[in-house]
Amino acid sequence: MVAFRVLATARSFCNTAGEHHVYLKTQGCDLDLRPPANPMSAAELGALLPGYDGVILGLDSCDASALVGADRLKVISRYGVGYDEVDLDATARKGIAVTNTPGANQIAVAELAIGLMFALARQIPLIASAARQNSWKRPTGIELTGKTLGLIGFGAIGREVARRALGIGMQVVAYDPYYQGTFPGVALVTLDEVISRGQIISLHAALTPENHHLINAERLAQMQPGALLLNTARGGLVDEQALYDALSAGKLRGAAMDAFENEPPEGSPLLTLDNFIATPHIGATTHESVERMAMMAARNLVAVLRGEPCDSIVNAELLRNYHHA
Repeated sequence: MVAFRVLATARSFCNTAGEHHVYLKTQGCDLDLRPPANPMSAAELGALLPGYDGVILGLDSCDASALVGADRLKVISRYGVGYDEVDLDATARKGIAVTNTPGANQIAVAELAIGLMFALARQIPLIASAARQNSWKRPTGIELTGKTLGLIGFGAIGREVARRALGIGMQVVAYDPYYQGTFPGVALVTLDEVISRGQIISLHAALTPENHHLINAERLAQMQPGALLLNTARGGLVDEQALYDALSAGKLRGAAMDAFENEPPEGSPLLTLDNFIATPHIGATTHESVERMAMMAARNLVAVLRGEPCDSIVNAELLRNYHHA
């Protein structure tokens, strides 16, 4: 007997068959897989939500307008850590819990960040592409060993990056106003110090109104000449026009981004630069990460629908405030 109607829009959740699909069916969920080619707008998502008890959400925009017709929705289970595309206040007003999957993708994203560092340091994509065209380019790269890595954001992913960077002999400094611990080998410093000391800057911060365009023309100007910039967090952290100007002028040696303010970044001038690497938001896309995130997202959704405890509700306080639960 079907107890709950569940919509899934997260692409790798939908497109990867596995235990997560079986689990939902055994828990009485009628699972409707609707993966879009690209993240949906609020209007597109809103047209799908009526009649569903829960949704396993990808990177689609979910603001108050998307929730107008959500007549049965009790839970939005984010497939991933970030929830900046979800209006937490609007969901709480309607009594909809929002969950995420912390820790599930930290290894995958950290390994991508390290991979992009090597790719930039040795210009691997440019050289490999030229070689396929029988052009034998041999530009001089740089070594990462001994370089200073500056981490902006020192949560679970930032700490995984730090472990790997220390392992290859890098010096690591980090800024995170919310991290209260200590980490062997990592100096916790101010944001200005990370920007000025880091020969490679890697972003691992959440996108908040305060962090929008955290990396702007002013902060790019403060970076060391020839620095590398990586963003495997959220696209809105970087002013892309300012980054294009800095790369074009030779201020930075290179930059790599796995997240853009608008995805896909059609027409972005960054895509025309040889010293820029773009990847299509693949940070969490490994077999292992997909399995972890998928099962966590599925279990979060079922727990909320069944009224069971769930530690991953990110708007719990707002729900209590609105509904005195």
